[in-house]
Amino acid sequence: MSGDQYDRYDHTVQAPPMPTAPPPAPADGVRAVAVAVLNLSGLGLGYALVRQWVLTALCLVATAALLVVALPADPDGVPALALVLYVAFLAAAAAHGARVGLRTRLSGLRRAPLALGLGLLLLMAPAGGVVLYDGARDEATQQMLLDRLDEADRLVETAGAKPFDTARSDYDRALSVYSGLRSDHPGSRAAQRVPARMKTFYTTVGAPFARGDYCAAAAPLKYLRTVPKSLPGTELGELTSWPDDRLATSLYACASAALTAGEATWASQFGDLLATFPGSAQAGKVEPAVAAAVVRTEKGLSGADPCSAVERLRTLGTQIDGLTAGREGVGDALAKDSGRAAGSADAGAYTCGVDQYRDGDFDAAQKTLTDYASAHKTAKNTPVATKIAIAAEIAQTVPAAGKTLPTTRSGGSISVTVQNDSPDEITVLYTGPVTGSFTLKACGSCRGYSLGSTLNPGFKPCGDSGKNYPQRTISLPVGTTYFLHKPMGDSLATPASDTAELQSGYVYTECAYTTQRLGSGL
Repeated sequence: MSGDQYDRYDHTVQAPPMPTAPPPAPADGVRAVAVAVLNLSGLGLGYALVRQWVLTALCLVATAALLVVALPADPDGVPALALVLYVAFLAAAAAHGARVGLRTRLSGLRRAPLALGLGLLLLMAPAGGVVLYDGARDEATQQMLLDRLDEADRLVETAGAKPFDTARSDYDRALSVYSGLRSDHPGSRAAQRVPARMKTFYTTVGAPFARGDYCAAAAPLKYLRTVPKSLPGTELGELTSWPDDRLATSLYACASAALTAGEATWASQFGDLLATFPGSAQAGKVEPAVAAAVVRTEKGLSGADPCSAVERLRTLGTQIDGLTAGREGVGDALAKDSGRAAGSADAGAYTCGVDQYRDGDFDAAQKTLTDYASAHKTAKNTPVATKIAIAAEIAQTVPAAGKTLPTTRSGGSISVTVQNDSPDEITVLYTGPVTGSFTLKACGSCRGYSLGSTLNPGFKPCGDSGKNYPQRTISLPVGTTYFLHKPMGDSLATPASDTAELQSGYVYTECAYTTQRLGSGL
């Protein structure tokens, strides 16, 4: 080897590479449990002790999110999905924390048993939070129920300013709330306040009675009698019978007013009173009130409109018949009142017919007095009623015949013979100083005259000496007498009239005949 050559040796020492992380600690089960338990607190404290700051922050965010969802406390509680997700997250954090803490040394609290004790102590915070949250939730529920109670109270207050028919739906809604509180939440503060609220409910619904508006009070008071059925298990005390006397008073007062005014509603109201409160003092006043109404209506028969009084009496009798007595003795008394009303109406028909005649309503007068005479054959007014009915029938054709009211006078000094020269049986009606009627048989050999023959100056009916005309002679006083010849049966002939001025010293003949144009003439 040459002198300038020499061996070179590398004397550099190579150190092994530094580890990127501290070496794992020996496995420690207590430490793993401590980290897991600390993570169960929801604050990520287990991760903090093993310096997993991101995961610590994630735990805090999850807990904060749960608090945002859960607070303020709601009667419905935390949404189930949020709760499930949070519990699952805590379980995952605990499991992962145990895995990390098994071989990772703790910082801060280096002794694992101490960390475990702290973790167990901190578990009381979530448990206490649950207890506090349940309390807050219960208070929120109580407040919700109180708000519901207040809403029902406002409904009642608002409804009190409306007519009952309009307000009833609001009362029903409020009553439904009260009932729901008592049945669904019996231990709540709101439910305990319902009985006190019911006094306001009753006085509000029954306010028309307090104002003296008895007709308007009946319906709401009937409604209040149904309230106890809507509030089972609620002690209402004297409110249960609160509407009874008020309703009885209202029914009586309203029916009495309607009876006095002649309105038809009184019968149903008295009927309700007798059926619902048969033993009440108000029910005892019903029959006397009805009897007084009959007497009061009878006085109208001598008034300016007796026909209206007759109709009211008839209606009154029918309405009384419809009443069902609820106590002994009342039924017999009401039947007597009904009979009196009907009897007075029948008797008053005569007065009505006379009034119709005087008013010139001859058609109505004829019907009224004919019906009266037929129904009261032995009554003292029947003879004159028959006479007025005859005059009314004549006056429908000859209005002048109705100027005076007929009497029962009969006979006279003047002889009047009426003959029938027609093929129809006829009724002869007459009125004037005396009034009456009779029937003449048909003339079998007679026929109707042609219109032309009746226009002949020499026309003379009833002038054929070879015929035996049916006839009748009557005696009449001096004065004007109105005659009406009325065909009988199904004859197509129309009635004919004549006005005769009867004077002393004369003998008069009336002749009834028909023309071929189906008219009648004298």
